[in-house]
Amino acid sequence: MSWSLVWEHLYIVLLSVLASLALGLPLGILAYLSPKARKPILWIADLFQTIPSLALLGVLMVFFGAGKVTVVCGITLYSLLPIVRNTCLGLTEVDGGLKEAARGCGMSRREQLFRVELPLALPMMFTGIRIAVVNAIGTAVFAAFVGGGGLGNAIYQGIRVKNYALILLPTTALMVIAFVFDTLMGRFERYLAQATRGKNRSRVLPAVTAAAVCVGLIVGTVAFGGGKSVGTLTMYDGNYSETQLLTHMVKELVENRTDLSVTVLNQMSQVNNFNELTASAPSCDLMVSYDGTLLTTFLHQDTTNIPAGITLYDYVNQQAMERYGIRLLGKLGLNNTYAIAVPETVAEEYNLACVSDLIPVADQLTFGAEHEFFTQEGSMKYDPFVKYYGLAFQSFAAVDIGLKYSAIENGSFQVTEVYATDGLNRKAHLKVLEDDQAFFPEYNGAILVRDDMFQKFAGTAPELEDVLGELTGQFTNESMTELTYQVDVAGRSVDEVAHEYLVERGLLK
Repeated sequence: MSWSLVWEHLYIVLLSVLASLALGLPLGILAYLSPKARKPILWIADLFQTIPSLALLGVLMVFFGAGKVTVVCGITLYSLLPIVRNTCLGLTEVDGGLKEAARGCGMSRREQLFRVELPLALPMMFTGIRIAVVNAIGTAVFAAFVGGGGLGNAIYQGIRVKNYALILLPTTALMVIAFVFDTLMGRFERYLAQATRGKNRSRVLPAVTAAAVCVGLIVGTVAFGGGKSVGTLTMYDGNYSETQLLTHMVKELVENRTDLSVTVLNQMSQVNNFNELTASAPSCDLMVSYDGTLLTTFLHQDTTNIPAGITLYDYVNQQAMERYGIRLLGKLGLNNTYAIAVPETVAEEYNLACVSDLIPVADQLTFGAEHEFFTQEGSMKYDPFVKYYGLAFQSFAAVDIGLKYSAIENGSFQVTEVYATDGLNRKAHLKVLEDDQAFFPEYNGAILVRDDMFQKFAGTAPELEDVLGELTGQFTNESMTELTYQVDVAGRSVDEVAHEYLVERGLLK
């Protein structure tokens, strides 16, 4: 975990809270001033609070794409309820005698609101802001699922590789951040309460100090948020070790061999990354992917759609160019296909060597995998798989991909789907069963690029395609399994392992 993730998390939180203040305070005042508008305003604010955070982010991503804009919009909507409700409640509970006295002094409705009611309601309003800030600190963890960055990235990685230190460190950082904000805002809230009761009328210095602290935090988080380098060629980081390793190898190789600098943005899933790459206004120039993923997930086809006499790789390249104006560069050499695996003890107990061996014993076993494997997005998923092999498992369970290996090690299920080159297979003592009926297609790793990318960088890096082409054939399943093992199990950094491999292969000047 780096400090850049902390600043990035704070950046997301503070920007979201500022946006929720700009929206929530006027809505709260309107709800107070207009009894007719009060019910629908509070109902809508309540509604946003009841929507699961991931679902809300998923819906927003359709409109705003992946990244921080989606996260900020989501947290802003989540933060509305305490701000709107407490603003309305605080104004409603201002003593009626004081309101009457203001009217008796000849104040207009506007003057009464801004000179009497809002100052007296400020402590209650600030309570809502305090709640919104603390809630936003925790909710911002979900930014990792839509490419928004922050401490959620480190927590998610720690869960996946079962690294408790990697989970504990960012979690502790979140707790400390929440405690500091809650404590400081709590003290300021008490001061406001005393001031409104006339016990402390010298409000100028504390208010100026609080404003200076907020401005300092905002400037600091904007300056350091994300910790991204400034570059020309842009990629998103992968959300698991293999794509992260390959992404960082591309970055180092390009920067070593050309005059380009490379910006690696926050972690992104394959689907979201593809959507960004093929958008009308793309936010990235290339991504690490697989020909099998291109066929099944992005083109929504399967091996039966491939004409005779043409390879899967050549077919998807042809289709991708026609539909999206993108193409795969040369095969990297690894075939990270789906595979079915069981714990070695289960394999010994039921004498399992290939997937067909599961047929007579499937009704005694539970199948578990990440949620994506149970979706209808792509043809190489759970339902087509069990129908193809004629398997009838006792039950099945969908878990987060980060929890899958922990679940199978704990015995939550006995059969799972894995990636062939994942180093965690070795750590979990899994036996990969032979796909004896050849259900799963090849998933040859390759770099997926926009066809206009090389023209875009022709003036700066005319050799770019040749440089990227040097990664062709540089990997095997065995070498990639070892690389991911070094990251996920041995605990080495992605950059260190990636650099070491490039040096070993003689690819760096």
